[in-house]
Amino acid sequence: MSRRLIGLLGLTAVLFCGLSGCAAQHETAPREVATYSIEEFLGSTSYGGASFSPDNSKVLVRSDATGVFNAYVIPTAGGDPIQLTDSTTDAILTRSFFPADERILYSADQGGNELNHLYVREVDGSVRDLTPGEKLKASFVGWAPDDASFFVATNERDNRFFDIYEYSPEDYERAMIYQDDVGYQIADVSADRRYLAFTKPRTTSDSDVYIYDRESKQMRLITEHEGEVSNSPDTFSPDGTALFYRTNEDGEFTYLVRYELATGERQIVERPEWDVQFAYFSKYGKYLAVGINNDARTEMRVYDAATMEPLALPGLPDADITSVSFSRDESRMAFYASNSRSPRDLWVWEPGAGDPRQLTRSLNPNIAAEDLVNGEVVRFASYDDVEIPGILYKPHSASPDHPAPALVMVHGGPGGQSRIGYRGLTQYLINHGYVVYAINNRGSSGYGKTFYKMDDRKHGEADLADCVASKQMLIDTGYVDPERIGIMGGSYGGYMVLAALAFEPEEFDVGVDIFGVANWVRTLESVPPWWESFREALYTELGNPEEDAERLHRISPLFHAENITKPLMVLQGANDPRVLQVESDEMVEAARANGAEVNYLIFDDEGHGFRKKANQLRGYKAILDFLDQHLKGAQSAVG
Repeated sequence: MSRRLIGLLGLTAVLFCGLSGCAAQHETAPREVATYSIEEFLGSTSYGGASFSPDNSKVLVRSDATGVFNAYVIPTAGGDPIQLTDSTTDAILTRSFFPADERILYSADQGGNELNHLYVREVDGSVRDLTPGEKLKASFVGWAPDDASFFVATNERDNRFFDIYEYSPEDYERAMIYQDDVGYQIADVSADRRYLAFTKPRTTSDSDVYIYDRESKQMRLITEHEGEVSNSPDTFSPDGTALFYRTNEDGEFTYLVRYELATGERQIVERPEWDVQFAYFSKYGKYLAVGINNDARTEMRVYDAATMEPLALPGLPDADITSVSFSRDESRMAFYASNSRSPRDLWVWEPGAGDPRQLTRSLNPNIAAEDLVNGEVVRFASYDDVEIPGILYKPHSASPDHPAPALVMVHGGPGGQSRIGYRGLTQYLINHGYVVYAINNRGSSGYGKTFYKMDDRKHGEADLADCVASKQMLIDTGYVDPERIGIMGGSYGGYMVLAALAFEPEEFDVGVDIFGVANWVRTLESVPPWWESFREALYTELGNPEEDAERLHRISPLFHAENITKPLMVLQGANDPRVLQVESDEMVEAARANGAEVNYLIFDDEGHGFRKKANQLRGYKAILDFLDQHLKGAQSAVG
């Protein structure tokens, strides 16, 4: 789970813009492009996951081609996806093929309530719930290296904590191998099953790595430190002699360390100028894959693990390679490639044996990629001269002669990050004439631990001031209408929308809140029980609802709705376990009581975010209609 808890949860030019330094960018002449409907954008397909079948003839993926995510297999030789599940209500999230046959593991919740169960689909198509019960949450941890068992974490015994079970792939009998009563989070199990690696957060910036020895029944802390240091385990070495973990001790960014279990000796493996996001081995340790958060894009590095010589990944112009996975025999590699103008597509490759093969074409063929827009990383000096990064998208039609309306788009979190890549809603709005700036305000991840902590106990204040300051950067481009700038965001970003309209009521002309927090006191009091291990971290960053109620009341838009005068749109999932519907109900009622115009949409079968295309269609079209009426329609004198 991400270091920050509330969030929904490509190679690019890097620019720094002072208060008058952005007008020269996007020198290309404005041009007309085809305008696409939301139905056409949702005609694109989202894919995720990649697990090779035992004979390498197929790759298991999830796809939303039916309107909700289901399990599919795609032949590695090429061909149409073959649907395996037919859910019409709950998203199916594929996990893995079985090692010796074509059974699959997948997880699903119920209507977006986040109470995932783990299921097996047998070869004959029948399905079995491996984690039955009410009000429990389970997750697949992984296969044992010898494929003789697999591991599952579940909070069925105590909904605050996750115990670890080992399952037989033959009859699905299981045995508990670790009972948690503290709040540790499992990362990996060693090859001999003796050691389990855990992380334990104290705050969102301070965490430790523990190793549990099943023979001695001892839990060993391996990252003793002073001050705030983020430590997170990734994986045991395939031979079980070492643990690889990430730390930002003595630096701003996380780097990869190898820890020898027998001696405690440490060795730095990878220390780039950005955060190492993850690291993992192919099954027998031939390859080591490392992901680096390089200025809002994922940089994949794959090494020959024996020599640490880098593997030359396929050259795909204009594409980011992400989500690398390997076949069990290590002869094949699957990966996704994407950019701002194209959703992720799945490729397979035999290292050293020619070019990769593209297995999917995700973008709706009715949409011309050249009509869409690449994102650029753009930085500006905020109100106190702190440099703030973000991703700027300019419609092809915008120019100084035809200035466009703009949206400051705020990511989830707190502590998330807007990243280079394809976003259907973003491209839909750009295609209809809106400039979008996906801001990474202070407190965002990816820019070092000092920047990450800058919004602690300053939410709705310091981070909101960054959003307000970004308006000047947009105006200085010369192609943004200064009288038509709105703010939009989801989850924590939705909170920022409400905060902007309540605390800075004259700064933004409209606000679109998607599943956003309105009342921090209630949100923090109603933290889902399975977040028990994060509770202290969350309270440290945002405040304890008992001890800090006064401050939380002060930064909660619900209690300041009398300030809201600008048009507001609110979207809410009825099953949301993080932001309860009552928060949005009360927020809408309070804003309307003040005379503000509020459009309110409730989605009865969604939780904290959209899983179903039918709901995306309804929600995204309503967002555009709202913006066209209240932002684009409000032409200024310069327009």
